Amino acid sequence: MKNKTISISTLDGHKLDGYLVHPEGTPKGGVIVLQEIFGVTSHIREVTEGFARQGYLTLAPALFDRLKPGIELEYTAIEAGIDLMQKLKLEEVAEDLKATVAALRRELAAIPGAGSKIGAVGYCWGGSIADFAACRTDINAAVAYYGRATVGWLDEQPRCPVLYHFGALDPLIPPELVQQITAGRPGQTVHVYAEAGHGFNCNERHEFHAASAELALQRTLEFFSRHLG
Repeated sequence: MKNKTISISTLDGHKLDGYLVHPEGTPKGGVIVLQEIFGVTSHIREVTEGFARQGYLTLAPALFDRLKPGIELEYTAIEAGIDLMQKLKLEEVAEDLKATVAALRRELAAIPGAGSKIGAVGYCWGGSIADFAACRTDINAAVAYYGRATVGWLDEQPRCPVLYHFGALDPLIPPELVQQITAGRPGQTVHVYAEAGHGFNCNERHEFHAASAELALQRTLEFFSRHLG
């Protein structure tokens, strides 16, 4: 498994970094890993490497680079992360997503025999951005972990299958909000984990819930296997 940082160029003239990880052997497809409000942290890089170990060429774009390159916040810096998230314009994020998809497609095309399909998976804010990517780009599948911001664009519809993971004990996304997102995404798959709160997938947060994280990952990998190959 090899990793490196690449530069991704957008159509509006911006450049952002992307953490690219090559799997052992020929990739069966590509996966874009979308960050929490804390940036492309060591945890997000670890998650990116985890999907590469499953046989995917993986790429984690640094979506906060439009504000300041190289942002990595501690998990206690919630207010700072929210401030950064709120400063980003959705249309700019859309440009970054399109450029990231195009960059990953080029990387896959350069590898003989590699699969051509691409999925996106995101966590927290990135979970919502995975849904947004499904609405605004030509990816083949998306997985959204506990993304609240999705309620802001329920008038748009995904162009591909999307899998949603929520924690029943999540104070940021109460049941009525999960119901609103579910109703706004007819035909998509939603799982709610009875013992999980917000951030249950991250083993660097006190909300980490191992059993829920393991089951959600199993379902995510099955979903990607079905839609990406």
